[in-house]
Amino acid sequence: MNDRELTVRLSPGVGQFDADQWNALGGSRNPFVSHQFLTALEDSGSVGSGTGWDPAPIAITDEQDRLLGALPSYAKGHSQGEYVFDHAWADALHRAGRNYYPKLQIAAPFTPANGPRLLLSDPTLASHLLKGAEVVCEQNGLSSAHATFVDPEQLPFFEAEDWLIRSDIQFHWLNRGYDNFDGFLNSLASRKRKNLRKEREAAKAGLRIERLMGDEIKADHWDAFWNFYQDTGARKWGTPYLTRDAFTLLGERMGERMVLILAYDCDEAIAGALNFIGDDAIYGRYWGCTAEVRFLHFELCYYQAIDIAIELGLSRVEAGAQGGHKLARGYEPVQTYSAHYLVDAGFRAAVADFLEREREGIAADQLFLDRRTPFKKG
Repeated sequence: MNDRELTVRLSPGVGQFDADQWNALGGSRNPFVSHQFLTALEDSGSVGSGTGWDPAPIAITDEQDRLLGALPSYAKGHSQGEYVFDHAWADALHRAGRNYYPKLQIAAPFTPANGPRLLLSDPTLASHLLKGAEVVCEQNGLSSAHATFVDPEQLPFFEAEDWLIRSDIQFHWLNRGYDNFDGFLNSLASRKRKNLRKEREAAKAGLRIERLMGDEIKADHWDAFWNFYQDTGARKWGTPYLTRDAFTLLGERMGERMVLILAYDCDEAIAGALNFIGDDAIYGRYWGCTAEVRFLHFELCYYQAIDIAIELGLSRVEAGAQGGHKLARGYEPVQTYSAHYLVDAGFRAAVADFLEREREGIAADQLFLDRRTPFKKG
């Protein structure tokens, strides 16, 4: 690798790169850094002009212009859609008379799911990519660079370049070799086991649940799900992040890696949940409904995902950000990580001090939550 002439460059979008070369760097394993996912967001207008998410992938190419490494990165004019909250950092820098935005975000947009943030053909290229991100910040007046929901295996790359590491907690379901859902239930304490059975029965009473993948997902299914997604997005964020075209493009480009679960009351779809499938996990991403049915959210988002993970032999379910209510339903506290480069030395020192104190709180929360999982004790 040392005798090759390499170029580190900034590109206007992932669509500028060959799909096979991009996916060979990691997109074949994790759906959210795949060429298909990221270009669907670009081509649908979900990221780009007017969104505050301007595609700015940083790439390493050789003398034949072959792609050897990449960061899926974005110039950000706000902190929306990230799920790692830095609003207090932005306020602090603004009070000091400096601008926090724009910043560089290394992430899968709107997606609080773990995955590789350094896409590499050779691990020795990691430092070049991260130095490239630092230079982009320094030369373009960006305050900082932030890699969110970093695969824990990649943390040493960021630590080696002295990026600050931050942690948080999500709730994941872990597959311990269960043969079926009842096998999972048998690992729970008696009262919890009964509660989950009652919830599933109540949620499905009088309804029909369908799972759809690939070509089974038709335009009318996406239309129904779009209505659910808009309702949830309007209540949570004010404006949904994805456009309607995004769902069509995602279905066309990677439908075999998606599971759309719909609940029907007679012939009317009243709720839905969308999941993505990776090499070793199923990722719950979007949910919505037009009719309130008790426990239906848990059924479509949590229990159906567990069923699918067991059937496909996947090791875990990542069901998105936050949600302490997942704990009682067999989802366990797991730490997630982000990495941060701050241009201003004084600002960096203040954030480092904050993160040191925050880590103590996260560790205490982890211990507290671990003691309250619903599994049999002893």
